[in-house]
Amino acid sequence: MYSGYGKQYTRDRSGYTTDVNDPSSTWFNQERHWLVIEDLAGGTYNIRMKHRRYLPQEPREQDDSYENRLARSTCPPYLQRLERMLAGMLTRKPVRLQDISDTTRENLFDVDLQGNDLNVWTYETARKMIRYGHVGVLVDVPTEGNGRPYWVSYTPRDILGYRTEVRQGKTSFTQLRLLERLYEPDGEYGEKLVEQVRVLYPGRYEIHRKSDDGKFSLYDEGTTTSNEIPFAVAYANRVSLMESRPPLEDIAELNIKAYQVQSDLDNQLHISAVPLLGFFGFPQSSEEVSAGPGEAIAFPADGRAEYIEPTGRSFDSQFQRLDQLAQQINELGLAAVLGQKLSAETAEAKRIDRSQGDSTMMVVAQQMQDLIDNCLAFHAKYLGTSEIGSCFVNRDFLSTRLEPQEIQALLQLYTAGTITQKTLLDQLTQGEVLGDEFDVEEEVEATQMGGLIETTPPAPEIEEDTEPEEEDEPEAA
Repeated sequence: MYSGYGKQYTRDRSGYTTDVNDPSSTWFNQERHWLVIEDLAGGTYNIRMKHRRYLPQEPREQDDSYENRLARSTCPPYLQRLERMLAGMLTRKPVRLQDISDTTRENLFDVDLQGNDLNVWTYETARKMIRYGHVGVLVDVPTEGNGRPYWVSYTPRDILGYRTEVRQGKTSFTQLRLLERLYEPDGEYGEKLVEQVRVLYPGRYEIHRKSDDGKFSLYDEGTTTSNEIPFAVAYANRVSLMESRPPLEDIAELNIKAYQVQSDLDNQLHISAVPLLGFFGFPQSSEEVSAGPGEAIAFPADGRAEYIEPTGRSFDSQFQRLDQLAQQINELGLAAVLGQKLSAETAEAKRIDRSQGDSTMMVVAQQMQDLIDNCLAFHAKYLGTSEIGSCFVNRDFLSTRLEPQEIQALLQLYTAGTITQKTLLDQLTQGEVLGDEFDVEEEVEATQMGGLIETTPPAPEIEEDTEPEEEDEPEAA
């Protein structure tokens, strides 16, 4: 049994996969790790939809009270913010392309036929990889007309199954099943959701669509010009082939805990925000008593009335728990992404946290770079060009922009002749003072040639005289 969105589905995991839409055992091994991640990705609204899963109703708590508490509960977006920031680190600088054809470069301005260029597509694909643990990309060509290649990304939830074999020392896909959802026109103005499974083989494909009775049947099939399945995979936290774990799974659990503690604290603060009026020494047999600005109450000689409100000490443990959760989030490396540390730490601890965060992000950047390189190879093969090209994904995850005083110090060193012009330009480029497209070698060569032209005056022209020169008479002794 595995849990989906709002329903429970039952499958015989011990048996063989019989239908084209049946997930493989690898899919089942990963699916339970996606649930919390996907619910948090949906935000507070989605968490409230799964109310009793993440915010249990207390014993003897009335349904109305629970519904009010649920409506006031807000899930902090730690996971969403972290996912966006990690993906943004990769695209903080544009993806650099090298040695690709002009046609491929032009195609990459709309790489997915959805209007997204390569940098936007890289950001969205990196978010999927960080959310689930890995992502797959299919380089496809429209079957109708003279279409050009485009890239489509798939999450592990959409990769139902696969088969591989080793060919010439390389593991290649021999079968791949991908779940797709698309909307088609229905009537004059309506639309309907269509679910289909795309089955890929080397050189051919099949499309199975879901009918009204819930079964999938063959809808379309055809051949392709490629003798391999043009599918590339990138991992953020690999377990084995086509299997991974969400790298932010621990953060997701802390995010849920913060949501629960914050809900309890908000509910207590809401109840205690209105003081309770208490009467002391007033006969219980008296009728209902009202109090207001224009009213007075007659008390016995030893009677009194006062408002009862908590001193606030009962909330200290809740605030301390929230601080502990924030500290745990920092210890898992969130501070390097979310900004300033919530607690003081030593410089050595900062260097250790920075190196660990950079190591994880370095793996993600390298995997994304390899993914794009593989897609470029498939893209070039479809176009029939030998200019495959390559790319470079940003690895400067945090801003290293030079301060004005540092720039002035470099200029003084250059003026004094301590460093060369190339060293100065290299330092300014690394310090993000000059643009990403700035070429140091070309600039040095251009300025040197310009200096020669300016410092070397043109040779004077000598006019040839056709008349013979008169010889000077010798001077008298």
